[in-house]
Amino acid sequence: MSPTLSDSLDLLSQPTHRELLRGCLHGIEKESLRISADGALARTPHPLGLGSALTHPTITTDYSEALLELITPVSADIDGLFDSLDRIHRFTYAQLGDERLWTESMPCLLPAADVDIPIAWYGTSNIGMLKHVYRRGLAVRYGKAMQCIAGIHYNFSLPPQLWAALAQRSGDHRPPQDYQSERYVALIRNFRRYAWLLMYLFGASPAVCASFLQGRDHKLERLGERSLYLPYATSLRMSDLGYNNNAQSGLNVCYNSLDNYIASMREATGIPYAPYAALGTHDADGQWQQLNTNLLQIENEFYSPIRPKRVTRSGEKPVHALASRGVEYIEVRCMDIDPYSPMGIEPETARFLDCFLLYCALEDSPAHDPQSCAELADNFALSVKRGREPGLQLSDAGQPRSLQDWGLDLLDKIAACAGLLDETRQTSAYSKSLARQRDKLHNAALTPSAQVLADIERHGNSFFRFALAQSEAHRKHFIERPLDSDSLRAFRTQADASLAEQTAIEAADEIDFDTFVERYLSQQG
Repeated sequence: MSPTLSDSLDLLSQPTHRELLRGCLHGIEKESLRISADGALARTPHPLGLGSALTHPTITTDYSEALLELITPVSADIDGLFDSLDRIHRFTYAQLGDERLWTESMPCLLPAADVDIPIAWYGTSNIGMLKHVYRRGLAVRYGKAMQCIAGIHYNFSLPPQLWAALAQRSGDHRPPQDYQSERYVALIRNFRRYAWLLMYLFGASPAVCASFLQGRDHKLERLGERSLYLPYATSLRMSDLGYNNNAQSGLNVCYNSLDNYIASMREATGIPYAPYAALGTHDADGQWQQLNTNLLQIENEFYSPIRPKRVTRSGEKPVHALASRGVEYIEVRCMDIDPYSPMGIEPETARFLDCFLLYCALEDSPAHDPQSCAELADNFALSVKRGREPGLQLSDAGQPRSLQDWGLDLLDKIAACAGLLDETRQTSAYSKSLARQRDKLHNAALTPSAQVLADIERHGNSFFRFALAQSEAHRKHFIERPLDSDSLRAFRTQADASLAEQTAIEAADEIDFDTFVERYLSQQG
């Protein structure tokens, strides 16, 4: 172990500091497409019973009107976190009628024409229209199909008191928020170094419907009549077939300091991009079709496996919040939906993520240079497309190293973090989660991606039939466990309140939309 990791673990092993780990906070955002009983994309409006997608705190939409996003309250306890996610699912299913939630990251049966994929609608307020027009921009820039990919976002933070203790131990006298922000950025650098391991362990999208890539060049192999795959892929969602695009391929976002990251985002959102400029901000009918013609409309358009985050105020740009108040937590964005878990992610996975992220936070994190940035990107790309390939070699500081050996070595190092979390919580669940991942490195058949391919084969080599069967099973799991009357009443009250809040926001607007967009985009990071 590095001195930094050893010293930090020694400090946090002390009883007074170990208790600080109980203050780690978690949140889950789970995306799922609404589908009809026959597996086609739902074209119905956001169900009224779910409340307002603009203002509801736990149930909203992402890109498409059919792409639900279920958001847990922040929790310090993993069991409480998953209890919240379970209850949100049970309420949601009760409002869906005959519709289901698609259980895969890669889309269901999409309409043949992009125009038939509905973009999320948030009402007529300025902030609602901003969210809608931003999504129109994604449609004209990348097409609608790519925006229908779904995933799990895992939010994680260490308590400020823990960062303060680490700062004191290291003799760092910077303002607490500055120290905390830079340590989160260091966590991100380590995460990017080792994210290939998460793709191997949890990637669950090795195959897609052929319709998803209709008209696009690809190098996938045919599987059955209507499916495509790569035999050793772990997560096509995170490959260049999913959340990637040519426009952003040359974007060099720096994570060597928060100031560097903010500068990179400000540059990307301020660089004119000729193909987007040719489209213009308005269509032939004079309607808004993108917020601006820059490389990124806003920083949220940047596709990244992880982001530094700060809770924003209404109408505030994320980069402005970071510049003003620093990093509050990180958002892991590379996790596929687990098609075998009704909630899309298991508590065991969350516990391993805590171990992994704690390791990334405490381990020494050298600055990136162009060579190391290219290396980590190549390792990630190899893992998502060829992760289960026997003997696959990655590059560790320029030296070839097998994914299996490197992964097992990392788990050995992460084990100390798992032990510390076990001791803090008086459990063995964290070490058990680590052991399960070690088994996957010894036997690739145990990985979700391998299991998915085996089950697709059992469904006649049809990705669609496998996914539809899982979707039906998960619907039954929730429908057969309705909420009690008091809980149902509380959810309905929350939904009604969100609708009233949207109405109030729409009534309170005092400026026209053009002026609102101008003021929003003019915020300085």
